[in-house]
Amino acid sequence: MTAITIYRSGREYKRLTCNGHAGFAAYGKDIVCASVSCLVINTVNSLDELVHEKMELDVRQKQGYIDCRFPDGLSSEGRLLMDSLVLGLRNIEESYGRKYLELKLKEV
Repeated sequence: MTAITIYRSGREYKRLTCNGHAGFAAYGKDIVCASVSCLVINTVNSLDELVHEKMELDVRQKQGYIDCRFPDGLSSEGRLLMDSLVLGLRNIEESYGRKYLELKLKEV
C-alpha cells in the first residue's frame, strides 16, 4: 500500500510524504502505483521547474519514498498545484480503495 500524508496549516501546505508501493499488480503492471508516482513526481517537478518553489527533498526510489518539505510555504501557484495533486490522489483512492492508496491530510 502507498501511504501519502500531506501536512497543512489551514490553506498552507507544509510537507508531503509518500511511502511504499501500491501492490495492486505485479511490478511493471501496477497501474495504481504508476498513477500515484506520476502525479506525485509531476507535482514536485512542476513546483520546482514551473513556479520555482523552495523545497527540501529526500527521495529513496527503491522504497517508493518521497519527503518534500516547503520551509517557506508555497505561492498561490504552488498551492494550486498541490490542490490538484490532492484531487487526483483522492480520485485514485476512491476508485481503487484504501487497500492500495491511503491519503491523509494532517493539520499542523
